[in-house]
Amino acid sequence: MTELSKTGPHLPLHFTAVTFLQVAYKISSIGFTDELMDVLATLVRQSISRRRNPSQCSSELLLSQAIKVMKVVANSARSTMQLIEIELSKAYLYRALRCEDSDSDSIYCLANVYLAVLYYTTGQCQTAIDHCTLVTRSQDHSQCSSHVVQGELLPKIDDDIDTVLGLAVFYQYVRTAALNQRQTQHVSVFTTELFAHYLNIRCLSITDTLSNHDVHWFRNYLCCKQLFIADVV
Repeated sequence: MTELSKTGPHLPLHFTAVTFLQVAYKISSIGFTDELMDVLATLVRQSISRRRNPSQCSSELLLSQAIKVMKVVANSARSTMQLIEIELSKAYLYRALRCEDSDSDSIYCLANVYLAVLYYTTGQCQTAIDHCTLVTRSQDHSQCSSHVVQGELLPKIDDDIDTVLGLAVFYQYVRTAALNQRQTQHVSVFTTELFAHYLNIRCLSITDTLSNHDVHWFRNYLCCKQLFIADVV
């Protein structure tokens, strides 16, 4: 892709189109393999970490690859290309969950939250609820604080999230610029488990299955957890 970009605007466009068709043909015959996922990631201009043995995957590595693609999704307008990027992000997240170390390094909850976000973005609220439920019913969140939901990765969810992230950035500016205080860590981020509860409530309200018990439980949860700035706002 790098070399093709030096030839002018037309050849890379034709090459990309033909490769998309080839990937689509192979998916229809052999399924969405790891190799095809990496080919698509290259087409959307995302670098791929080289692996000596593709069968020995690391959930951390695959999550980082999904995050790279999600950054593109968050900054893209709704289009066919964005839908391809969303499906590619999902594929990397599912692949991360299939790794043997997905539980030990606390990838499980974060990958499911990001999957819920992506399904919510494409209007598949019930599937998003299912992934949120996997997080909220998880028994051990002791390591979840090491992986947080990054605000910059979130596509358009609702005005409340956008407002919260904007206020969080303003809070950081006031502390660093106006008050000459040290930069605050973890500003535009959400606690993984808490964000799963919020998104679950959001989906339940859309599907008209939200109960007072869900809201009451969420409020009680807010009172007994150590929260980030965005969680509080």
